Amino acid sequence: MAYESAAKAAAFIRSRTELEPRTALVLGSGLGAFADSVAQAVRIPYEEIPGFARSTVEGHAGRLLIGKVDGVPVIIQQGRFHFYEGYDMEQVMLPVRTFGLIGVERLILTNAAGSVNSDMRPGSLMIISDHLNCMAVNPLRGPNDERFGPRFPDMTNVYDDEMQEAALAAANAISNERAAAGADSERSDLVHRGIYCALSGPTYETPAEVRMYRQLGADAVGMSTVPEAIAARHMGLKVLGISCITNLAAGMSGEAIDHEEVMETGARVADVFGELLRRVISKFGSGG
Repeated sequence: MAYESAAKAAAFIRSRTELEPRTALVLGSGLGAFADSVAQAVRIPYEEIPGFARSTVEGHAGRLLIGKVDGVPVIIQQGRFHFYEGYDMEQVMLPVRTFGLIGVERLILTNAAGSVNSDMRPGSLMIISDHLNCMAVNPLRGPNDERFGPRFPDMTNVYDDEMQEAALAAANAISNERAAAGADSERSDLVHRGIYCALSGPTYETPAEVRMYRQLGADAVGMSTVPEAIAARHMGLKVLGISCITNLAAGMSGEAIDHEEVMETGARVADVFGELLRRVISKFGSGG
């Protein structure tokens, strides 16, 4: 049934555009402004797409865009579905599976995350090198449909090495250009590479939990991304993950965490984040 749902959604989306995007992008909390830069955009509210759920979280617009970024066809999920919203994992994975059936080959996943690494400050970016799934469930649990992928998919390289290197190079170039222009000259720590820990939410972590995740090797924590990354790798898509570090995790600053802080930091780094996405999309969209 999951395959039929994805196929139905894919057929509907194809009927709305003549573009054939090979790159898909999922925009996380506070990062949706990038969608405003998409040219020739067809905007489809989720409620019009068969099987798609609705985004209920502030900062998630709840629509799909198909258009061009620097001439490269893209499909963009402006807001995602979260496990903590009450959706099951099949619903969370449906957009990514739909993208795969449309013909997408590369998936860029973005999120807002809390830092558990004192070297990563709010406003910096983290290229995801690997993840810890601490959501207490694997999204592929249950009967496997070979049309999506194998029963036991390998997760050795969830996040594509080539895409990671390209994103790091682009982020460092942007940082250097801004420093040369006199902007953010103190921000030599703009970009990092690290491990993302996915949690079910919706509560933020306790200080004791943050200490535990740090001991496990996490650099940042969040409530998304990993189910989508697993679904994408199951289908053979190449994945790039980018976290916008929006806050220090519980116990690191002595201050309470709220969603407004997440939104404000996302807005503050929107220009840099958008430029990074444009450069990565342009590189791989042109066959680089």
